[in-house]
Amino acid sequence: MRRFLVAIGEGVLETRAATLLILCALWLTLFAGFRPLMLPDEGRYVGVAWEMLSSGNWLVPTLDGMPFFHKPPLFYWLTAAGLQVFGANDWAARLASTLAALLATVALYAFLRRYADKRLANLAVVVLVSQPMFFAGAQYANLDMLVAAMISATIVCGASAILSLERGLPYRIALASAYFFAALGVLAKGLIGFVLPGAILLAWLLVRRRYRLIPALLPIPMIVLFLFLALPWFVWMQASYGGFWDYFLVYHHFRRFAETGFNNGQAFWFYVPVLLVGTLPWSPWIVRVFSLTFLADRERLEVRSLMIVWLLGIVIFFSLPSSKLVGYIFPALPPLACLLADALLGWLDKRSSGTASVSGTPSAASTSSAWPGVGVVVASSACVVFIVLVALFDRSSSKALAKKVAPLFATGDQIVMVDEYQYDLPFYLRAATNPWVVSDWSDPDIQVRDNWRKELYDAGRFDPPLVRDRLLLAGDFASRACADSGGTLWVFGKTAQASAYPFLPEQAIAFADGKRTVWKLDAGQRRQLSLCAEKPSSG
Repeated sequence: MRRFLVAIGEGVLETRAATLLILCALWLTLFAGFRPLMLPDEGRYVGVAWEMLSSGNWLVPTLDGMPFFHKPPLFYWLTAAGLQVFGANDWAARLASTLAALLATVALYAFLRRYADKRLANLAVVVLVSQPMFFAGAQYANLDMLVAAMISATIVCGASAILSLERGLPYRIALASAYFFAALGVLAKGLIGFVLPGAILLAWLLVRRRYRLIPALLPIPMIVLFLFLALPWFVWMQASYGGFWDYFLVYHHFRRFAETGFNNGQAFWFYVPVLLVGTLPWSPWIVRVFSLTFLADRERLEVRSLMIVWLLGIVIFFSLPSSKLVGYIFPALPPLACLLADALLGWLDKRSSGTASVSGTPSAASTSSAWPGVGVVVASSACVVFIVLVALFDRSSSKALAKKVAPLFATGDQIVMVDEYQYDLPFYLRAATNPWVVSDWSDPDIQVRDNWRKELYDAGRFDPPLVRDRLLLAGDFASRACADSGGTLWVFGKTAQASAYPFLPEQAIAFADGKRTVWKLDAGQRRQLSLCAEKPSSG
C-alpha cells in the first residue's frame, strides 16, 4: 500500500511538471504570429528559408538566389520545415525560435530537477519564460535564440555527465547528448557552438578542481560523433565554392570579432544594463546572489557554481568585441534565471523560518510568499505590452503593401527593388522568381559598409553569373524594362526618393504609403516609358 501511494504521489508530481512545461510552451508560442516580420533581421533569415523551400535547394542558403554564407544552415532548415508543415505565415516563420526557447527551458528544468530540487526547477523556468528579453527572443525569427538553446543544452548535458561521472553513475548518454547539441550549435552559428560551452564546462571543472575528469570527457567515439554531425556541410560548401572557409571562418568569425568597423559598436559594460533591464522585475534579486551566505552554501555549491561560471563566461565573452547586439547575450538568460529563482527562494525560506504567524492576521511570511506570483504577473504583462507596442509602431515590414499587391501579382511577374532590398517581399508575395535589385553596384564603398548592399555583393562573389541577372545598374534595368516580354514588372522604391525615378510615370503607380511606392508596369506600359523612347522595338 505504501509503494502504491508513493507511486501515485510521484505520478502527480510528474503530471504537474508536464503541465508546467506545456504551459510554458503555450506561453512562448502564443503571440508568435501576432505581428509581421521585422526588418532587416527577421525578413532576411525567413527570406533565406523561404528561398530554400521554394527553390527545393536545401543544401545552399541563398539570398536573392545567390549563395549566402553569413551563417550555417540549421536555422534555415528548421524554418523552411516549419513553413512547409504549417504554411508560409508569420507564426511558422518564428517556429525555430520558439522551439529553441522551449528546448532551453526543458533542458534547464530537467537539470535542476535532478541536481537541485523541484521548487527551484519550477520557479527557475517560470522566471526564465517570463523574462521580457527571453520572451522577445522566442518571438523573433533570427539565429540568436537557436544558438542560445544549443549552447544551453550542451552545457547542462555536459554538466550532467560530469556530475554523474563524479558519483560513479552512468554518464555516457548525457555526454553523447552534449556532443550532439554542440554539433547542432556549430550548424547554428559556427565555432562558438562548441568553443563557448566547452570553455564554460572547462572553467567549471577547474574552479571545482576536477582536473582528473577531463580525459574521460574526451573519448574518441564522442569526438567522431561530433565531427560526423558538424563537418559534412562545411566540407561540401568548401568543395562547391572556393573561398568558403576564408569567408565564413576567417572573416565572419575572427575578423568580425576582433575589428571595430562593423555596426553596433558598444562599450564593454553594455550587457550589464541590458541584462538588468531585460529581466525585470526579477533582476533586483541578483544582489542576493553575491552575498557570502549564498556563495558559502556547500549543499548547493555544485549547481550555483555552474550557473555563476556560465553567466560570467557568456557576459565576458560577448563583451570583448566592439560590435554588440542584444541577442548575443541570450545564452546567459537560463543561468541568470536559475540564480534569481534560487535567491528568491532563499529569501522566502528565511522569512518563513524567521517569522511567527499571528493568529487571525496575515503573517509577514504569507505576505512574502506572494512575491513570485506578483513577479509573474508583472513580467508577463511587460511581455504582452512589448509585443503589442512593436505590432503597433513597427513600420519596417512590407507585409501591408504586399497584401495590396498580392491579388494582382501573377506567378510570372518580376519584382524589382530600387536602392533598397526588402527582404520579406518575396516571402509575403510567394514570389517564384528572384528580385532584380537596382543600385550603384560600382560604388567602391559597398565593401566597407555593413548593410544590405554588402550582403548581396558578398553573396554574388560565390556565383558571378547570377550577379549579372540579379544586381543591376540603372542602364541594365533600362534595357530589361524596354524589352518586349510578357510579364509584369512590380517596381518597389522609397516614396521619399520617388522623384529620383522620373522614368517611372506617375500613372503607373499602383500603391503607395508613407515609406514605399509601387509601380506596376506591363509590357505595353514599358514600351511607352521615356527611357525606352529611343530604343527599337522587338519588331
